[in-house]
Amino acid sequence: MINIYTDGACKGNPGPGGWGALVVDGENKSEIFGGEPSTTNNRMEILAVIMALKTIITDSEITVFTDSKYVQKGISEWIANWKINGWRTSNKKAVKNKDLWVELDSLTSQLKINWMWVKGHSGHVGNDRADYLANKGIDIEDPNL
Repeated sequence: MINIYTDGACKGNPGPGGWGALVVDGENKSEIFGGEPSTTNNRMEILAVIMALKTIITDSEITVFTDSKYVQKGISEWIANWKINGWRTSNKKAVKNKDLWVELDSLTSQLKINWMWVKGHSGHVGNDRADYLANKGIDIEDPNL
């Protein structure tokens, strides 16, 4: 069983953003993070999951913990209809962040993943660490820091 804790962060929305993930595979832990100079919080939330899943090289069961209902519901509930409707929402508007959703959908199609939402900034150790890493990712991209 692999547990992945992810988070995205943004200073301004849009603005400099970061993503972070803690990947726990038994006793092995790895931390990854990165950022972009001009992005949105939602893009960073999705990118955190994508980047974490790209580190997985086994077919073990995975649980992804995210404090983003956008990510959790997007991938587990909404995406099926988005694809059926030509990447349009129920309001007939283009799905935002389609490029990332397509990539995430491709990655998840080959894995067994449980999607868990956790309340952000509530003392959840894994989520707090992912938040720290996401903010570290912002610092890479923000020249003012």
